[in-house]
Amino acid sequence: MNTLTAPLIDPSVIGTEHPPHTVLVEAGRLRQFAHATGTPGEAAERPVPPTFLFCLEMERPDPWAWLAEIGVDLATVLHAEQSFVHHRPAWAGERLTFVSRITDVTAKNGGALQFVVRQTRVTDELGALVAELSSTLAVVGRTGTEGEAR
Repeated sequence: MNTLTAPLIDPSVIGTEHPPHTVLVEAGRLRQFAHATGTPGEAAERPVPPTFLFCLEMERPDPWAWLAEIGVDLATVLHAEQSFVHHRPAWAGERLTFVSRITDVTAKNGGALQFVVRQTRVTDELGALVAELSSTLAVVGRTGTEGEAR
């Protein structure tokens, strides 16, 4: 009989909010991002690309700590989806604050595959909404035979 070795994520984590994280949008980082993505021209003179906001979100001291807090082993995680809604452009030199919250947890195949949705509000120094980011991670449970050595 197959058994699941990864624990199910407790749905009570829905609504869990993570501490705010504020970063300065640095022109040098934007240039590096533009170079890495093959974007021609002066990156610091253009709005921050939406996908760069996800990079800034990852600059927390420990960007994956929230997974450990809900009992998920990072080794079992796959990127499933991400999307964003832009409310206004962000520019180099701005300080942006990211506030993330778990908004959904679902399971399929008896928990062999679980999805965790996290949404992040990005605001400027005045508290105005700049963007809303959404990311979905797939947590893959490993199956094995009951009694099998692990």
